[in-house]
Amino acid sequence: MELPAAKTVIEPFRIKTVEPMPMLDESQRKNLMREAFYNLFMLPADAVSFDLLTDSGTSAMSARQWGALMVGDESYAGSRSFVKFEQTIQELTGLKHVIPTHQGRSAEDLLMKALVEPGQIVVGNTHFDTTRANIESTGATALDLPSPSIALGKEDDFKGNIDLFKLQELLKKDAKKIQAVILTVTNNSVGGQPVSMENIRNTKELTSAYNIPLFLDSARFAENAYFIKLREQGYGEKSVSQIAKEMFSHADGVLMSAKKDAFANIGGFLAINDGDMASKIRSLMVLTEGFPTYGGLAGRDMEALAVGLKEIQDEDYLAYRIKSVEYFGRGIEEAGLKVVTPLGGHAVYIDAGKTLPHIPSSEFPGQS
Repeated sequence: MELPAAKTVIEPFRIKTVEPMPMLDESQRKNLMREAFYNLFMLPADAVSFDLLTDSGTSAMSARQWGALMVGDESYAGSRSFVKFEQTIQELTGLKHVIPTHQGRSAEDLLMKALVEPGQIVVGNTHFDTTRANIESTGATALDLPSPSIALGKEDDFKGNIDLFKLQELLKKDAKKIQAVILTVTNNSVGGQPVSMENIRNTKELTSAYNIPLFLDSARFAENAYFIKLREQGYGEKSVSQIAKEMFSHADGVLMSAKKDAFANIGGFLAINDGDMASKIRSLMVLTEGFPTYGGLAGRDMEALAVGLKEIQDEDYLAYRIKSVEYFGRGIEEAGLKVVTPLGGHAVYIDAGKTLPHIPSSEFPGQS
């Protein structure tokens, strides 16, 4: 197996704290599986040695983030921690109105309630499951237009792209029904695959022609920006920060579950330029999230998020992370399992159907 480049073989950080983990033998694991009725979601977490379920909210925080927790301002209104949070996101995205939420799915819920009506359509490269649920809960349709390379089974550097041809045809036919287009970067539902800058730019050109807003679901914006740096012509000499700002410059709004690319255990936000829409969302959020300057988050969490949104753009860390995923994925392939390729940024996706072809989909080969 080819090892990562010398600069990224080891973690570009020091580990100052360790947490003990359970080490169970085979018989103990079998008993626990039986007791959980072979449902992995019913296993107690303290019986799991290596939890590969998700990276959402499970990240270790940095020394700067732990320090930031100590200066959190828990004022109900006008918190200085919110001001720092707001300024960080405004600088990153270029968008004016920042609305904190306790998770990304809360931002989705608020946006769909304010923006979408029954019978309308929200288009995506591939909607994440909670995004789809929040769209459909309004009576609207969540429509996926994934990259043609998905259906054709082709390798593609930017397999997360939206199908621009199908989007153009849909706009010609049903533009009045389409309320928004959401590009998820990276595209989680197709294996953490990146979206190219060209695809983002061309999507914006199409949506602008019909006055339809473009949103970026940016839970892993930094990974997407790093893939653009690695793979897209003309971006090799640009910094991740510059690339991220260019990505966001094409968006009318940004949704984020900050439990991913902001190294935090909780949090999210919605950022938009439309002042009327922002006012409508802030009125709605008081019912479920809280006052507009905390949105379900403690001040200390906003402080940690403001730090994490900057630290995630460190290119040494991103190189290490992408190489680690690649190394892990190749090892899984060598062990005989089929994985989604090319390998993405935040996870290795095992193709359960191809790995266990004797188990029908109705019996959940992924769980098996």
